[in-house]
Amino acid sequence: MTTRHRQAAAQQGSLYAILVLATFLMGSSFIAGKILLADGYPALLLVGWRFLLAALATLPLLWLQSKPVPGLVRLRDLDARGAAIVVLIGLLQTAAVMGLLFLSMRTISAATAAILLFTNPLWVALLGRLFLGEQLHASRVVGLLLGIAGVALSVGWHSHADGGAGQWQGEAIGLLAAFCWALATIVNKRANLPVASWPLSFAQMLTGALALLAIAYGLGQRWPAHTSASQWACFLWLAIPASTGSFGLWFV
Repeated sequence: MTTRHRQAAAQQGSLYAILVLATFLMGSSFIAGKILLADGYPALLLVGWRFLLAALATLPLLWLQSKPVPGLVRLRDLDARGAAIVVLIGLLQTAAVMGLLFLSMRTISAATAAILLFTNPLWVALLGRLFLGEQLHASRVVGLLLGIAGVALSVGWHSHADGGAGQWQGEAIGLLAAFCWALATIVNKRANLPVASWPLSFAQMLTGALALLAIAYGLGQRWPAHTSASQWACFLWLAIPASTGSFGLWFV
């Protein structure tokens, strides 16, 4: 094996390691979130503060990437249409997706919520056909059907026949979260904004967080009077490694 091949293999190996770490951090958010929900933290308020802190944690990364990138514009240089699309993406991808996800986890397990949320590619394929004109070839149709069957088997629909309204409601909300994520993906792809990934991620997390906090406080939700050290640790893990960290590694 030549030196060039060894370098390419090493780079590929490091990218796989980054991918596994990003997936682990993303998956850990379901566990940390479920723990805090079980301890009585209001869902929308918890997600709002989570992503406000996650957005603020990206500011050092934005500062490190402060040099203009050829072909890309800064957030402040977007026109009215571009700014409106960024707000829409934030409302869909952070406020709707994560707000609905945490609402669903009040009545279903973290594992079930994760499975339902990651039906997102199925919805993207269907919406891409409707709004982007992407072709659904026979192999993709078979893949979609297998995916739907796999979700049904993983969640275990047959075991929920007497699971109560709360169980079914939680699963429906989880699927709606996945659908909103797919909508955000379609909007982002169709708009094709000339903005780098990190600034766009910061803007959509900040927009979604502010919307969720406004809704949560409007509904009368309040942060618990007492938060233990372990609960703060769960929240900080949820906000920074499991949000800023996982998104950053995923972009890499």
